[in-house]
Parts: sequence; C-alpha cells; structure tokens
Amino acid sequence: MAPPRKDNIPLTLRVSQELLRLIDDRRREEEDIPTRPEMVRRILQDYFDKGR
Repeated sequence: MAPPRKDNIPLTLRVSQELLRLIDDRRREEEDIPTRPEMVRRILQDYFDKGR
C-alpha cells in the first residue's frame, strides 16, 4: 500500500454498527474489495460527483 498523500487530512469518524455493516456489504460488491476508508472515500466522491 502506498503511503498517504501529504495533501490529505486524516478524519476520525464514529458510525453505528448498522452503517458499518452497510459499508462492509458495499465493499464486498467491489471487484477489488477496498479498505473501509477507501470505500468511504468512494461513496463520498460518488455522492459529490452526482450533486454537480
């Protein structure tokens, strides 16, 4: 795994067990099974891309 980019800022986030389960379920639908943080990034990016 590559080191984090220097222009990225860490974010600590608490979620319910139900939301975590939904994130994990979505991860398993991806061909590459991303990490939880990567899946959250993808979900957020998709959300903002659709909002434009």
